[in-house]
Amino acid sequence: MINIKRWYHSDCTIGRLSIADFQCFTLELADLNNQSNRSCIPEGVYNYETYNSPKHGEVLLLLEVENRSYIEVHAGNFTRQIRGCILVGDSVKWIDSDSIPDVSNSKNTLKKLLKLAGDSGQIRVEQ
Repeated sequence: MINIKRWYHSDCTIGRLSIADFQCFTLELADLNNQSNRSCIPEGVYNYETYNSPKHGEVLLLLEVENRSYIEVHAGNFTRQIRGCILVGDSVKWIDSDSIPDVSNSKNTLKKLLKLAGDSGQIRVEQ
């Protein structure tokens, strides 16, 4: 099982993802009560499967997220690249000039995660 432990901020949601001995950071939008394309997803346990996204390539696709669809764990660095999905990276940094934290080395971090995650499984998202 993949676990994400979150910290909520007014402008984003930062998390620590772990699976086996692997750990990385996650970046999501702020918690806006599960508004589609504007909010992080609710806490809970979700099934996932690998998915070949037309926009992001191979990703993890979360299934049966309440009132949401196509929630992906994909590569990216900035909250402006998120429409309700989850980005992964090996560290939290301020890469651009805004005041919102970013994640770095996202493509390589996603590759490592995909190798460990398998074709399907579960992901727990909690505070």
